[in-house]
Amino acid sequence: MADIILDYDGTIHNSMKTYAPAFRDTMKWLSDGGYIAPKEYSDDEISCWLGFNSTDMWGQFHPELDTDIREEARVRLGQNMAERIERGEGALFDGAEEMLSDLRSQGHTLIFLSNCRFHYMERHRRVFKLDRFFSYFYCCEAFDFIPKYEIFRRISPSHSGPFVVVGDRFHDIDIAVQNGLPSIGCAYGYGTREELSNADIIAEHIYEIPSAAAKLLATKGV
Repeated sequence: MADIILDYDGTIHNSMKTYAPAFRDTMKWLSDGGYIAPKEYSDDEISCWLGFNSTDMWGQFHPELDTDIREEARVRLGQNMAERIERGEGALFDGAEEMLSDLRSQGHTLIFLSNCRFHYMERHRRVFKLDRFFSYFYCCEAFDFIPKYEIFRRISPSHSGPFVVVGDRFHDIDIAVQNGLPSIGCAYGYGTREELSNADIIAEHIYEIPSAAAKLLATKGV
């Protein structure tokens, strides 16, 4: 059996249900205030930021903005998403609960590792009852927003392994590449095919993950 490290947004959580409207509301606030030019954002333009921690996202998205304005926009976006989650507007991907249950039934230990902040993680943990599936929860805020592959190096001594990494963005595949781990790239998420090119197996659909994990572990003789 293995320790399965799972990304959350774009891998388990259908983030665009809350992120897209919150993003558009925040951009309207910025444009109404004269901080940025008005613009209509496509879903692709919005979803490309999913998987980034919020500090990196705002630093790259509108680096010209005053630091205080960027921080207020970050907080507004986060609060908007939180309110939507509390109102029941959020959702896990169809089949996510079944996939996680299958992994647990195979005897694997599930580890939550996300580029999110603590309150985001705890809210989703409560709303979606994620303790049913995950034994451990880690977020980037607890590690001063260092890259995920570095977070793995800090947490791995506390786990027995072997490890399999599952995620939809380059941040996730880098965990595997930088640490010599097998990985499953989630093509149904928000990353590009190029981002997932170094994954050992590509899961086109969420229900393929348990069999992909079993295949990887068998290949490595675990």
